[in-house]
Amino acid sequence: MQELGATIVRQIPRLMNRREFLIQTGAVTAGYVLGSGLNARAQSAQSPANQTTGTVAIICDPADPIVSAAPTQWAVGELRQALTARNFVVKVCTRLDEAPPQSLCVIVSAGSSAMARDAAGASSTEAEVVSIVAGSLVQHETLIASGSDARGVSYALTEIADAVALGTDPWAALRPALPLLERPANPVRSVMRVFSSSVEDKAWFNDRNFWKKYLSLLAAQRFNRINLALGLGYDSPVNLRDTYFYFPYPFFVMVPGSDVAVTNVTDAEIARNLEMLRFISDEAATRGLDFHLGLWNHAYQWIDSPEANHAILGLRPQSHATYCRDALTLLLKECPNISGVTFRINDESGVPAGSYEFWRAIFDGCVRSGRRLEIDLHPKGIDQTILDSALATDLPVTVSPKFWSEHMGLPYHQAATRPKELRSSESGGDPLAQGSIARNLLTHGYGDLFRENRKYQVVHRVWPGTQRMLLWADPVFAAAYSRAFSFCGSQGCEIFDPLSFKGRRGSGSPNGRDGYLDPSLHPADGDFTKYALTYRVWGRLLFSPNTPAEVWRRQMRHDHGPAAEPAERALGNASRILPLVTAAHAPSDGDAAYWPEMYVNMSIVDGSHLEPYTDSLSQKRFGAVSPMDPQLFAGIDTHADELLSGPLSGKYSPVEVAQWLEDLARTAFENLTQASALTLDQREPFFRRYAIDTNVQIGLGLFFSEKIRAAVLYALYRRTNEPAALEASLKTYRAARDTWKHIINVTAKAYVPDVTYGDEWFQRGHWSDRLAAIDQDIAAMQRMAPPRGASASSAPSEKVAVLISKVLGRPKRPVWKIVHTPPTSFRRGQLVPLSLASASGNPRAKEIRLYYRHVNQAELWRTAVMPVQADLAEGIIPADYTDTPFALQYYFELTDASGQSSLHPGLGPTLTDQPYFVLRNRVATTETNTA
Repeated sequence: MQELGATIVRQIPRLMNRREFLIQTGAVTAGYVLGSGLNARAQSAQSPANQTTGTVAIICDPADPIVSAAPTQWAVGELRQALTARNFVVKVCTRLDEAPPQSLCVIVSAGSSAMARDAAGASSTEAEVVSIVAGSLVQHETLIASGSDARGVSYALTEIADAVALGTDPWAALRPALPLLERPANPVRSVMRVFSSSVEDKAWFNDRNFWKKYLSLLAAQRFNRINLALGLGYDSPVNLRDTYFYFPYPFFVMVPGSDVAVTNVTDAEIARNLEMLRFISDEAATRGLDFHLGLWNHAYQWIDSPEANHAILGLRPQSHATYCRDALTLLLKECPNISGVTFRINDESGVPAGSYEFWRAIFDGCVRSGRRLEIDLHPKGIDQTILDSALATDLPVTVSPKFWSEHMGLPYHQAATRPKELRSSESGGDPLAQGSIARNLLTHGYGDLFRENRKYQVVHRVWPGTQRMLLWADPVFAAAYSRAFSFCGSQGCEIFDPLSFKGRRGSGSPNGRDGYLDPSLHPADGDFTKYALTYRVWGRLLFSPNTPAEVWRRQMRHDHGPAAEPAERALGNASRILPLVTAAHAPSDGDAAYWPEMYVNMSIVDGSHLEPYTDSLSQKRFGAVSPMDPQLFAGIDTHADELLSGPLSGKYSPVEVAQWLEDLARTAFENLTQASALTLDQREPFFRRYAIDTNVQIGLGLFFSEKIRAAVLYALYRRTNEPAALEASLKTYRAARDTWKHIINVTAKAYVPDVTYGDEWFQRGHWSDRLAAIDQDIAAMQRMAPPRGASASSAPSEKVAVLISKVLGRPKRPVWKIVHTPPTSFRRGQLVPLSLASASGNPRAKEIRLYYRHVNQAELWRTAVMPVQADLAEGIIPADYTDTPFALQYYFELTDASGQSSLHPGLGPTLTDQPYFVLRNRVATTETNTA
């Protein structure tokens, strides 16, 4: 009988008629495991003391290697904790006949994964397929948690645990109504945690309890990789102060036969560091997480750094490569669960460009580890020689370009980079050589990485320039980002952890990482718990952009009670504000200079101020700044010229952006007001943290909306000398100033006066520090008023008045109903025919223009007018242009008889659509390659 029970568990799908089985099946949709003790609020939802909720038997067959694997067993423990916390009697059994009578049986099984794969259309080798089905078997209610591998099974179990922990009725999680069958949309779903400051980061690095809770949170939210980044505290080895882990190797290992050492660190501390690194990587593996180690610096000599707290001794240029190779090999052997290594290749790592022998030695260190490590290359600075050297190891190679430079823009890949990035080639036109346009663009985006015949993977890395400390959680944008990260065969993404770069460049503060002045706002279970919803929304929607809303709404109901729905809408709309600002306005591509959360005011009037926006145009004026995506967004000065001369292009105008920002901010504010009214206790720290950060983002949305309109009005004034335009600009700018003052009031008693993300004045401080520059700019604008008796406006006052009204009003973009079916693919060297039909009721198109380009950011877009006959337009992408190793992208600009233009497909009403079509090469999409 015991053997029969074990067999039943393994063979469930073959013992039931499929139709009958599916009629009885159910599913659960959740994902935030609280059994690890992450959020004490969950425990208040338990049944009354000494009242048993029921009995659950968890059936685990030890003979099944997937069921007995460490990630599955960890997840069993999470489920057991969640059930116990809700007063269930829990028994873990190895056979079904051991289950107590009348108990509900959670059957942990890899056996049903074949059914799950079949239902989901997955191949027999596909990873991480998740299945949860409910039914009955041998006089027991059953809930079968299965997957195609240990991760899939663990995701099923943590799903159930989450629903039990957060649900008002824990039995509902065990008796669901629909089957759950899921597969990952992105094979790589990674979080990078950066060690920037010995003052702020040693505490969490050495805290085993932190790592257990943190890694459990990541795994439960279906992240499958953690990247611990070392040596990213500085951009170059100059003016260093805090160098702990900067040149990482001697902080962890002492290489036999080498006299390399680090000052001010004892042998015992080195041994503890190695032990902790081994512990972290082991704990990650236990939860099914890949563990990557980021080695971003290989410089060992500090320049102009008399205050550095650590120095490297015993290392010389002739032994540099050999020592690093041997130290890396030793480190990898001492920590067998390190599954990949990230390297910064460019000279910011302290290794000069063209140091091919050095990188060959480093890659050889990976080979000598004796296991199949992933080599992850930060693409800035790589050329074909370095790529070939990495590929020659026969280890898997990934290149991880920046998504929207060092920021987070809208959920699509930029159609173009800023004009300054498209500088001339320094290499005679070789697109793969160091110094070429394509190589230079890898500083900012994907450049030319998307060759269809590539032998490496591409994973997109979301840098922390836009959002680093304010609470972010928007399921709408997160789902769209998830879809974008499979672009042209990409494998997924890696997001920087919230609070990344806190204390960077020696600016660490003993006050802690979260930046709170009010002690009651410190999260009791660690600063990372403030962002529990952020991790949930990112992780679950990266796994599947079609994740049911119940996954995050269960946590919202648990955290916010009757205020859950408006609280979700408020934070969601507020979270879209800064990515939109980033896409439309880019005074710097670098996160060190441009920090929209605590924006340093850029003058509308005076373009002579250099810092902090040193990489923008020669005139450092707000109106002269390029959008981050100049192909789809119009700049402020350009838009003013179009308003005066007409017609407007189809690009999204600054006034449209201003209106979107205002709409997002007002929607968020209305819902925050409603959520506040429904919140039972607004004094609770959890709600105050939420409300403060949401309020700040609302304020930023209104501030940038008002400032953008003020800048357009000022540009009109400078072009027309019309006093009414200046008056309107001043009035609008003052409104922006009043909004900034509101942000100061919201944050004054909440955040410390000096929030530090670097040592430069613009990388630290408080919102209150930024007000003086706004006031100075308003005063400068006032001084621009024409003296009495000055010459009249260069444009009719009536015309300027109409334009002022347009700038201050709600813009209306023509709405076209378009019928266009993109080809499924193209053949290299053959033309691509395209047709576009206008549905009835549309304005008649005066002109339709086709824009097309290779998926290569080093190239400019080409354009062709499509002849219009009745309501049909036809065009082609020429055959000579399709003779390319790249995919193609294209979109349309439609202009009506009045001169108004629009784009198709465009960003869509929620700003989440991919604004162009992408065609892959037909041969490349059917070949077996990594693209």
